[in-house]
Amino acid sequence: MIVGKIDSLWRFPVKSFRGEKIDQSIFSKYGVLGDRAYALIDTETGKVVSAKSVKLYPDLLFCSAVYIREPKAGEALPPVLIRLPDGSTVLSDSANRDEVLSAYFKRALTLAQTAPDDFTIDQFHPDIEQLDPAGHRNQFTEEKLGGALFKKMGIDSPLAPGSFLDASPVSIISTSTLDRLQQLQPETNFAVSRFRMNILIKTIETGFVENPWVGKGLAIGNSVRLMVTMPDPRCAMTTLAQDGIPKDIMVLKTLVEHNSLDIMGGGNFPCAGVYAIVADAGMVCINDKVELF
Repeated sequence: MIVGKIDSLWRFPVKSFRGEKIDQSIFSKYGVLGDRAYALIDTETGKVVSAKSVKLYPDLLFCSAVYIREPKAGEALPPVLIRLPDGSTVLSDSANRDEVLSAYFKRALTLAQTAPDDFTIDQFHPDIEQLDPAGHRNQFTEEKLGGALFKKMGIDSPLAPGSFLDASPVSIISTSTLDRLQQLQPETNFAVSRFRMNILIKTIETGFVENPWVGKGLAIGNSVRLMVTMPDPRCAMTTLAQDGIPKDIMVLKTLVEHNSLDIMGGGNFPCAGVYAIVADAGMVCINDKVELF
């Protein structure tokens, strides 16, 4: 059954920095080539820097990172050009990159290409009723992500060793979900950039169309096959200001009220979009048709 076509593709060379909108992408076993290839590490705590921390690193979403040339399969990733909100720039392979980044954020930081074995972040939970099944409100908690999360859960990880991805190789959202959220809360800007997805599908049906895709497959174009594994739980990061987009807590409040879903028996979380793993690798391009199987 055709559910739509590829509307846009995104990759995020540096975790929690602005992403790149691209016309096509190689999907390997571990997701979009070059996605979340780098992240900042706080050298004092050893934790991965994330916009989920909100108050600790308020400017992350105003930083940008782009590859200086298109990554190619089977080759080392090209350097990334990083641009900070004050207009300063530095390349990922520059000798002074850590010095430049540390000076801007006023914390000792290292730009890394491999996540720590104990991949941990500080996550802020806003003061929203029923946001977190554990009941955290207006507080920080330490959270495991990536390989450390799956190790804690006692299950095999679908991620590449040392990956900075949170929990899945691929993230997907539909135009139907964004449209539905906009209908429910017209005053809020539900731009796709709030959700930091790899794939935006222009869909035919209305509503939260991805929810019933869990456990099914998506065939994209002529070669790529994805298996949808779970809904994508959302956090405070979706509420933060970005270029041209204001801070707005109603993003999460709307999801809590209208699309709160159970995640692997761990309770209900506000969700938008889905996670997927790559069954068959290949190239995905804008306007490729997407079929559900």
